[in-house]
Amino acid sequence: MDIKERYLQVLKLKEEATVRSGRSGEEIILIGVTKTHPAEEINQAIDAGITDIGENRAQELLEKYNDVKPVRWHFIGKLQTNKVKSIIDKVEMIHSVDSIRLAREIDKRAKMAGKRMDILIQVNSAMEDTKTGIHPKELKSMVADIIDECDNVRICGLMCIPPIAENPEDSRPYFKEMKTLLENMKMWDFPRSKLSPTHISMGMSGDFQVAIEEGSTMIRVGSSIFGPRNYK
Repeated sequence: MDIKERYLQVLKLKEEATVRSGRSGEEIILIGVTKTHPAEEINQAIDAGITDIGENRAQELLEKYNDVKPVRWHFIGKLQTNKVKSIIDKVEMIHSVDSIRLAREIDKRAKMAGKRMDILIQVNSAMEDTKTGIHPKELKSMVADIIDECDNVRICGLMCIPPIAENPEDSRPYFKEMKTLLENMKMWDFPRSKLSPTHISMGMSGDFQVAIEEGSTMIRVGSSIFGPRNYK
């Protein structure tokens, strides 16, 4: 299958999971993850109908940016503070905020760019050493610190990457936990101008249907649309 056919197949699977969960398809944003894939392939996906693209690396985003057709960009990977300034005017949302230090830098650069940046807090519920993200118990404290210190960011929800597993069902408990955390956030007494807990970014090629069933609003799908990554 080509990129368009794979994209349409993902849309079909997304719709099936949406129906099973009794939700509206409009609630769930499909983000095409384009790590290692060139602008030409991204443009094929855009021509097929995709509206949102996610990149893991700042340098790779910058290399492709001018060659890609108009699309909403999301930054979904580990973001170093010294790279924030290079992407702040190019992305709609940063999914991977895992420290107050990073939030401060995003706030600083957003102010300089004359914008407010939407962010998600990355949670590492399995506390894997190989993944970034905060412990769930640290969430409210971190949210409070960001709201207190950062006027140019808005916390829009959560992001998670569960442990790698062959069986998608193994991801379900982590997705359930994210949904519970988001529901808790909705009850916190913070200004809605700074905390708008709407989104959960969770679910990738192998488990996005389970993620949708458990409340995901943003699925990050790479290989199921673009094929295997081309590491050089």
